[in-house]
Amino acid sequence: MDTPKQYCESINLPEALSIRTVSELYSKFADAFQGRDTIVIGIPESAEADLSFIQLIESSRRQAKAEGKTFKLSAPARGSVLKVLDRAGFIDSFDQEDSKFWLHKEVTL
Repeated sequence: MDTPKQYCESINLPEALSIRTVSELYSKFADAFQGRDTIVIGIPESAEADLSFIQLIESSRRQAKAEGKTFKLSAPARGSVLKVLDRAGFIDSFDQEDSKFWLHKEVTL
């Protein structure tokens, strides 16, 4: 008999979101994807992020989508995460899906 799936996993991240922690975060995300339909990531408002963290989140989004799962942020990007997105040119190239994911903005007509 199969064990029931846990439908949602919430992961609260540490304040250090950089190349030094990306491997550990990758392992957490990979574990969470096993047997769960939805993963919600909590980023502390005072978190310090670098581009490797943004790349990890983007690759996790793509992996979740490919597996038919939901991967989302519990709150819109802010602070250091928002600054990295801006400096790296991500915000200027956001499509509707990106804006919804990172900024929690819905498209209105």
